[in-house]
Amino acid sequence: MKKTLALIMSLTIMAGLLSGCVSTRESDSTDTDGSGAEATGGVVNVYNWGEYIDESVLTDFEEATGIKVNYQMYDSNETMYSKVAAGGAEYDVVIPSDYMIARMIEEDMLEPLNFDNIPNFADIDPNLLNPAYDPENLYSVPYMWGLLGVIYNKTMVDEADLGSWDLMWNEKYADDILMFDNSRDAIGIGLKMLGYSYNTTDENQIKEAVDLLVEQKPLVQAYVMDEVFGKMEGGNAAVGTYYYGDYLTMVENNPDLGFYIPEEGTNTYVDAMCILKGAKNKENAEAFINYMCSTEAGLKNCEEIWYSTPLMSVREELDPEVANDPYAYPDEEIMAKCESYAGLPQNILDLYDSEWTRLKSAT
Repeated sequence: MKKTLALIMSLTIMAGLLSGCVSTRESDSTDTDGSGAEATGGVVNVYNWGEYIDESVLTDFEEATGIKVNYQMYDSNETMYSKVAAGGAEYDVVIPSDYMIARMIEEDMLEPLNFDNIPNFADIDPNLLNPAYDPENLYSVPYMWGLLGVIYNKTMVDEADLGSWDLMWNEKYADDILMFDNSRDAIGIGLKMLGYSYNTTDENQIKEAVDLLVEQKPLVQAYVMDEVFGKMEGGNAAVGTYYYGDYLTMVENNPDLGFYIPEEGTNTYVDAMCILKGAKNKENAEAFINYMCSTEAGLKNCEEIWYSTPLMSVREELDPEVANDPYAYPDEEIMAKCESYAGLPQNILDLYDSEWTRLKSAT
């Protein structure tokens, strides 16, 4: 999953990356790191979530291949989709979540991958292959995955109030609650509160979920994406919802934070690397994807951002405490409480848009 524009991570590199970005370096064509990378030169234009990479991996990739990386970031699937769909954005690699990949495949926005150029695909966890959002695994390679839950400040929240999504509707924490600032996640939480599927196409159920969000709105301090980091780490909010990998980053900076999976169920997601239709640098894009699937790059990314790796070799290299973390690598009992987002038909996507507008305009 799952995980959002990260100014905190990248202010120092954005000025360079947005304009031509990471510098090109001399490199040897010999693969010395097990990545399968060869020096090819040229550029690759990458569009990724914020707070979602170890920036040194970009430098490593350039040194291994001679390919210059132009790197930009977005804060939600919807932001990425809108920019790409509007045209004029010449990206090669994008890293959407499962449900958005399904939509982009349906709308013919993605290129089929040449897996001959991505030999490291062989290291992907078999449980993540041929997913519902890309049944024949033609268009995507998993990047990270994880699950969603509630993050709370243990000094501000009573333990007796924990366990359910309804903590985020608890009036005791009015003006200390952070809610997702995107329609799929926010409305999904409302659906789970009501016992419905994330993927319902029942219009009445979706409207009922938004009614719940309208009731919640007076209690909400802010609708956030990556802003959740500063607010929760700084003790400026009591309750929020975000991805477990990001929680692990937050708790390093504020040990007063806790995390739980709501009893009503939650979302498990996969974010995967894809190539946009008509990409000008397709082979370089495949080289980038292959490099991200190397053990070296995968381990660096996993240890930096704490999301769950899809790479079997990386999990073997992780500290046992991390590799056995039940929320990072959940067992069947936890997975039974989780549901993945699926692609939705256009009439339901339109309803999401109009209902999101209704929520945001409610007073």
